[in-house]
Amino acid sequence: MSAKPDPATRVPLVGADRSEQVLGADVSSVLTPTAPVHLSDTVTERLRRTIVEGHFSPGDRLREEQLAEALDVSRGPIREALRDLEREGLVVRRRNRGAIVASLSRADFEEVYSLRLAIEPLVCAWAAENASEQDWLELESVIAGYSELATTATTPHEAADADLRFHDVVYRAAGHRRVQRLWQDLRPQVYIFLLARKYVGTREFRDIMIANHGSILSALKARDAEAARRTAMQHVEASYRRVIADYDDLNPG
Repeated sequence: MSAKPDPATRVPLVGADRSEQVLGADVSSVLTPTAPVHLSDTVTERLRRTIVEGHFSPGDRLREEQLAEALDVSRGPIREALRDLEREGLVVRRRNRGAIVASLSRADFEEVYSLRLAIEPLVCAWAAENASEQDWLELESVIAGYSELATTATTPHEAADADLRFHDVVYRAAGHRRVQRLWQDLRPQVYIFLLARKYVGTREFRDIMIANHGSILSALKARDAEAARRTAMQHVEASYRRVIADYDDLNPG
């Protein structure tokens, strides 16, 4: 009769046997509770919106204890939210001053738009190949909504939201997860720079969105990746020229 194997040299079990071995052990050391939806995500969104809508000015201190009291949360979610906003470029943290609202400079603008120029043609080319008919319908609905922008008392924030809503759908339709995450980091800064355009919310702004976004949508529906890439590049370059002219006027020196 053969000797029993030494437990120290026993080969780990696999499949069902392995499951039984794990469940026979201390379960608490193997399984952990499912993570709940992070409260910091909600806090981040509320702080982000407050900053981009101008309720905080560049240089304003964001005191954790005051924010926690205002939002009725502990300081932990506030701290996580500030880290997220720092990554997005909306907040900077400095020694002895804590977190402050970032001042977006001309250099920041150049970096943001250089990234847009690199990724937007790519994402539009992907969207031309991967977008569904439902995506097309959603984009058509966004563009159709532009007709109301100059016929009502449209605020610059509402116009900027309408502009970026189109790009949100295109990025999602592209199916490129990593580029979509990059867009989520860039989007708040693009929003702020859009608000530097003096004609945001005017009929001229509406007509430009209808024409440019309509051209991109036509390329997507034709499944023409090269046309989508080219149209997107022209759109970002034209946007860059318009924004930089207004930004320099509003931020001299």
